[in-house]
Amino acid sequence: MTSKDANWLFFTVILVHFGTVLFLLFAGDLIPFGIVTNFLVSEGILMVPALLFLLFSGELKRPVRREAAGFRRIKISTVLMIFLCTLLLMPLVTVLNALTMFFTDNAVASLQGDILNVPFPVMLFMIGIFGPFCEEFVFRGVMYKNYCRCNGGVGSGIPAVALSALTFGLMHMNFNQALYAFVLGIFLALLVEVAGSLWASVACHMFFNSFEVVLMYLSDSILGSDYEQALSDTMQTVTTQELVAALSVYLVIAAVTTPIAVCILVWIMKNEEREEAVRILFRGTPQRNSEPEHVLSIPLIVAVVLSLAYMSLEWFLMQ
Repeated sequence: MTSKDANWLFFTVILVHFGTVLFLLFAGDLIPFGIVTNFLVSEGILMVPALLFLLFSGELKRPVRREAAGFRRIKISTVLMIFLCTLLLMPLVTVLNALTMFFTDNAVASLQGDILNVPFPVMLFMIGIFGPFCEEFVFRGVMYKNYCRCNGGVGSGIPAVALSALTFGLMHMNFNQALYAFVLGIFLALLVEVAGSLWASVACHMFFNSFEVVLMYLSDSILGSDYEQALSDTMQTVTTQELVAALSVYLVIAAVTTPIAVCILVWIMKNEEREEAVRILFRGTPQRNSEPEHVLSIPLIVAVVLSLAYMSLEWFLMQ
């Protein structure tokens, strides 16, 4: 696969998403479609096209070791620092989430009632383990890896990080999650590069989602039946002034924790002895007499436009 193939993959994912939405609009009543099925279909929309692209490109036909596929083993100390880095990123994600709530609803909060009706182990697996693995495999394992192949991988790190983060954000198909998923996608791609392994971003994504699931169920167990009602009342009655006040507090916290998270990325790079590989990827210059490969293409541009149009239409209908 190449960067152009990655663009076609994202375009295909968007088309499959649209096809699934249309199918459910006309035939959704004929199929039992609970929250678990919803998550399975969502991840299937990503994994099935990705696996088919790998199959037809010949990637799956070759004998691939875990290290060659990006699943290189990382040190225990690196895993522990990834967990710390995840915690330090949460205030930034909270700030970005709050920013979008000035004009749109919290997409995750709107699903909490359905999520809490499912046993905790099931949702912990679906949201905290299965979902992150599928998304990291597609966006950091397949798409980021192939964007990095642009210009032979020399000096292609910045566009690769940006495009993998952009497609990851747009994949969520709502403005609320798209913003913080884009920023989180940048950190996840950097984690893959500084650790030299896809397990790094998988671990971070799993830590992040699992923490949210545990917090959700823990709050429900403490507050009982009042939790969902209190959450609904808060979402409906929170004023702009209260949102600004909360945003200001988290902004100060994020201003402290985010730079520390960046320092942890540097520590991981040194711990995994990846300084030279990162320097070549992000600061190298293409060889002479080599034509630069453009990572942007028509399928990617069309997919981005379609995604934004879908998100805008959904936002307009909710007003």
